[in-house]
Formats: sequence, structure tokens, C-alpha cells
Amino acid sequence: MAISQQRAAGRVRVVAGKPGLDGHDRGIKVVTRALRDAGMEVIYLGMRLSVEQIADAAVDEDADVVAVNFAAADHMQLAPALLEALRTRGRGDDLMVVAGGIIPDEDIPLLKGMGVREIFLPGTPIERIVAFIRDNAVTQRDL
Repeated sequence: MAISQQRAAGRVRVVAGKPGLDGHDRGIKVVTRALRDAGMEVIYLGMRLSVEQIADAAVDEDADVVAVNFAAADHMQLAPALLEALRTRGRGDDLMVVAGGIIPDEDIPLLKGMGVREIFLPGTPIERIVAFIRDNAVTQRDL
């Protein structure tokens, strides 16, 4: 089924949140609002979450995408822990994980190698983020 047919068949459901102790949430709030305005169903969990809370919500909400934001240099610990938490819940292969925030260039290929599908750094045009998620998410209802 072509991506455009998948989009017509079901809305993309995104679970978004900030793992870790960082309290800077403006970036993820801007992104979640743009995703919602683009017609996606967005469940914003808030900040200072454990990876287990995010993984549980992704399963409970039957998410297609998990969007997380990092700004406290904890991405190399929290991203792999989140990916593993999703795997242990049976959602490691069919759920797209995207991340944004303050992530050094040298860490981007490492995160992608672990399974983070895309990284959006500060200054990324919001339209690019929306288009990437819309064009690459496979909704659970279409599987």
C-alpha cells in the first residue's frame, strides 16, 4: 500500500514526551501542536518522564510514532533505554521513534544505528518534521 493510501486510511497517532529530568519543553510543545494542526492525533505526556512511562503510553495508546526531546545531554542513555523498553513490550519493530533537541552531530549516526528513525535539531523547519512523520509513519490500523 502506498504511503498516501496509508494516510487516507487512518490518522497517524503520535505519543510525545520528554524523558529525563530536563525541564525545557518549549520545543516539543511547538512540534506537537504542529503535528496536531497537520491532522495527526497527538498524545502529549509532559516532561520529566521515565522511558517506561513513555513506552507504556505508546503501547496503551496504540501509537504509530513516539516523539521525544532531549536537551540535557542524556540522549545516549535515554534513547537506547526507550528503544529497549519498546522492544520488551513488543513494539520495537513497528513503531517509529523520532527525537529532537540538543544532540551533538557525532551522536546522530549512533542514535540512528540504535533505531531512532530521525533526529531533528533546533532550527529544523517545522514543516520538515511534519512531512517526515506523515510520509514515513505506518499506522497500526493499516497493518
